[in-house]
Amino acid sequence: MSTPQQYHSYIEACVEAMNACNISYISNLKEYDLEKLCDCIRINRDCAEICSFTAQALSQGSIFAAEIAEVCAKACEACIDECQKHPQTHCQECVEACRRCAQMCRELMEMKVPV
Repeated sequence: MSTPQQYHSYIEACVEAMNACNISYISNLKEYDLEKLCDCIRINRDCAEICSFTAQALSQGSIFAAEIAEVCAKACEACIDECQKHPQTHCQECVEACRRCAQMCRELMEMKVPV
């Protein structure tokens, strides 16, 4: 069984992405043209929730770490795709945090950590 200590850098990446997504989500809600940002707001929210769940699962040493990391990577990649469409600083910061998280999650998936 894997220990949460082994997942420290992965948890950190998930928390950073979660925070960036939440900041983008809240900042987008304050924008004038909400209709244009509707998809971004929705994806920011979903990605933040998935990153949060992933960090929690990893901190508990979940036996499903690789599977959960795969979902997190997919959510981060969707968030990247959407946020890249918008010039706002918070969207671009979200792209960078999600890019790092997706990369870390892909790495975790390849580790094939024994249960």
